Amino acid sequence: MLPEQNLTTAAMQKHSLTSWWLAECWVSVFNKLIRRYKYLEKGFEDEVKKLLLFLKGFSESERNKLAMLTGVLLANGTLNASILNSLYNENLVKEGVSAAFAVKLFKSWINEKDINAVAASLRKVSMDNRLMELFPANKQSVEHFTKYFTEAGLKELSEYVRNQQTIGARKELQKELQEQMSRGDPFKDIILYVKEEMKKNNIPEPVVIGIVWASVMSTVEWNKKEELVAEQAIKHLKQYSPLLAAFTTQGQSELTLLLKIQEYCYDNIHFMKAFQKIVVLFYKAEVLSEEPILKWYKDAHVAKGKSVFLEQMKKFVEWLKNAEEESESEAEEGD
Repeated sequence: MLPEQNLTTAAMQKHSLTSWWLAECWVSVFNKLIRRYKYLEKGFEDEVKKLLLFLKGFSESERNKLAMLTGVLLANGTLNASILNSLYNENLVKEGVSAAFAVKLFKSWINEKDINAVAASLRKVSMDNRLMELFPANKQSVEHFTKYFTEAGLKELSEYVRNQQTIGARKELQKELQEQMSRGDPFKDIILYVKEEMKKNNIPEPVVIGIVWASVMSTVEWNKKEELVAEQAIKHLKQYSPLLAAFTTQGQSELTLLLKIQEYCYDNIHFMKAFQKIVVLFYKAEVLSEEPILKWYKDAHVAKGKSVFLEQMKKFVEWLKNAEEESESEAEEGD
């Protein structure tokens, strides 16, 4: 690095540290005033909201200082995250002022706290799903948001928004699935829709099978009598086996489904005796295959109802092992 560059970098760092120190000083002043005169709290927040609406009237340097100060005030609770509503002003968004201001603000906020604390504050005021509105409509995508904020040094915020988007997409998928099942839409149409959503939102198959299972189990009013619910479940799940089979093309998906069945049967006590019958049904319907079942039995099960379900599965697992050994013997004889 050239001497001139060294001097420039040092000057920038000094300026940044000075701005930070000034921001902390102002925060201290505001906190002391508001603690002494509580009635100022609401008025102060309203004034900050108004101030943010007129960001274009400030120089870039002034906006950066204000963003740093606002971030610190948000971090210590002097300001509520609802003030961010002002950044969604159409003109500020259109000219890129909102996004640039948000970068400095979130850097300051996350530096004082962390991304989890920031996320919690955003959720309290239903702002956690609105961050992409910092950009014009034609740029409101996870890809653009991630690229912009990652390049600005806010990778944790980018990842948070991406996760929020994924969670939202999964909830929407389950809601739509339940509606399609309630309408009695053909399975081929449902499968096509789900696969399109998987591709569009990058949802892996093991996650999807959990969503499909939950949707299938929520479409019926279950009998409260233990001796009748197993028969009802087998009849219902036999009908939906082709749909479930479309999303168990991977071993991990099959294992996920087995765990979902185990948890469901444990959490819904009337299903405790139905576990083995459901697994056998899915095996016969080619929703599940022997390898994931054997793996589940050996070491991939969870603690919920473990002893009960392992005992239920004992004879079937022995049968699977014997069938597998016979198959191997026949293959060796053929060779």
